[in-house]
Amino acid sequence: MAMTPFSLDGQTALVTGANTGIGQAIAVAMGRAGAHVICAGRSSCDETVAMIEKAEALTLDFADPMAAKDVFAARRVDILVNNAGIIRRDDIVDFSEADWDAVLDVNLKAAFFTCQAFARAALPRGAGKIVNIASLLSFQGGIRVPSYTASKHGIAGLTKIMCNEWAAKGINVNAIAPGYIETNNTEALRADPDRNKAILDRIPAGRWGKADDIAETAVFLSSPAANYIHGAVLNVDGGWLAR
Repeated sequence: MAMTPFSLDGQTALVTGANTGIGQAIAVAMGRAGAHVICAGRSSCDETVAMIEKAEALTLDFADPMAAKDVFAARRVDILVNNAGIIRRDDIVDFSEADWDAVLDVNLKAAFFTCQAFARAALPRGAGKIVNIASLLSFQGGIRVPSYTASKHGIAGLTKIMCNEWAAKGINVNAIAPGYIETNNTEALRADPDRNKAILDRIPAGRWGKADDIAETAVFLSSPAANYIHGAVLNVDGGWLAR
């Protein structure tokens, strides 16, 4: 039977930050679509691996931005999903250099050098898919998260420049900007009646997003169905940015 244009059969996908939340959902969705999934994280990804038919775990701590520099030379990886990220909160006037550097190292510097290592392996074969996880704060400013906002604006920019250099050479580079998603990170917001109502009132779809909403979009962008999509930063936000 011919594969559908949404199939990832025969592909190997590496998903960073795959131990929980959106990263875990993306890894599981990649597996459902037929990919062999390398679940990478600084903490154990065993739970995620157990949910996927063809999967393995890989320890990568992107506090070292060069953590993945040798990963792609050792084996073929067809799809890279840069999902790993951290956040620090404080007023701008009090924000520390340590918190600035920690977030930029994981969210932006590590993403750049992981993409670079992937491309060095993928360019000679003329094929590869990169999906970066951006944010609504790739478009908006946010409050009390200056380094996170800077990093996610940076992810949008890197997605576009990588598209410019690699699209004609067979590598698709795109990004997903998740809206308000039901994860552990947003549990406190959802538990606060006032904040929860304010958020829902702004979302045209009338509901919080689910991790699977992001995961299935990542599968699409990694599949042959998205072969002519290059340099997009796709907001998956229930219409938040349209309001």
